[in-house]
Amino acid sequence: MMTAAARPSTMDVDCRDESGETVVQAVAGEHPLTVYVDRREVLTLMTLGAAPEALVLGYLRNQRLVERIEDVVSVQVDWDVNAASVVTRSGLVDLDQRLAHRTKTTGCGSGTVFGDLMADIDAIRLPPEGEFRQSTLYALGERVRHHETIYKQAGAVHGCALFAPDAELLYFVEDVGRHNAVDAIAGMMWLDGVEGSDKIFYTTGRLTSEMVIKAAQMRISCLVSRSGLTQMGLQIARQVGMTLIGRAVNRRFLIFNDPGRFVYDVPTTSTGTPVSPAQGGR
Repeated sequence: MMTAAARPSTMDVDCRDESGETVVQAVAGEHPLTVYVDRREVLTLMTLGAAPEALVLGYLRNQRLVERIEDVVSVQVDWDVNAASVVTRSGLVDLDQRLAHRTKTTGCGSGTVFGDLMADIDAIRLPPEGEFRQSTLYALGERVRHHETIYKQAGAVHGCALFAPDAELLYFVEDVGRHNAVDAIAGMMWLDGVEGSDKIFYTTGRLTSEMVIKAAQMRISCLVSRSGLTQMGLQIARQVGMTLIGRAVNRRFLIFNDPGRFVYDVPTTSTGTPVSPAQGGR
């Protein structure tokens, strides 16, 4: 027996573009789904929600927790409690041992630590002070673009960077997973005693809930990505008071959340397009 509890894959939100105009942009859904097998909690997955029952079955199969599909009696997904309940015919063999040796992969979809990260997020409120200028956004984008990277040589990696308020590049880290890269920068900041409140964090990866939570824990007030974001990433940014900018490529960007830090300071053409440096812009 299986439910068919697919969630909508996207939702429309209002944001501001590089000209200051309000536009409607679709963002990907993101939902925590805690998996229970025979009433025992196994993990929490972060998912788009398009095929939750198949996701749970595939996880159990790939982790070799269930050997045959015939061993599964039912998969029931209930989004009211964000849970998937799996019932098996005879239980899972050596579950404790298998979970103890489970390695968290570097992939982008295994949000196994979501519950731990969410535990303290309610206590985080980022300070509203400070400015993040449009000219600074363009400057840090140029620095990242010209930085020598593993991605340019081989691809297959994500990059994260920490910038000072004047767009000085403080740290740049690449790894096969964007979460590894942000964790490495958090460690460098900790070692060097660098505070995050006036810094700008840039990532090539999507702004999911886990990325936004980690940035908030680092007390980063401005988070920028050349990619998109998820519904829950936006929700948490609004909760903690974070300036959240996505789709930042060349001189285009979308502001999805800003509590008043962002300042437009680049001239625009008659069509509203920001003036390039060759045309006299900053």
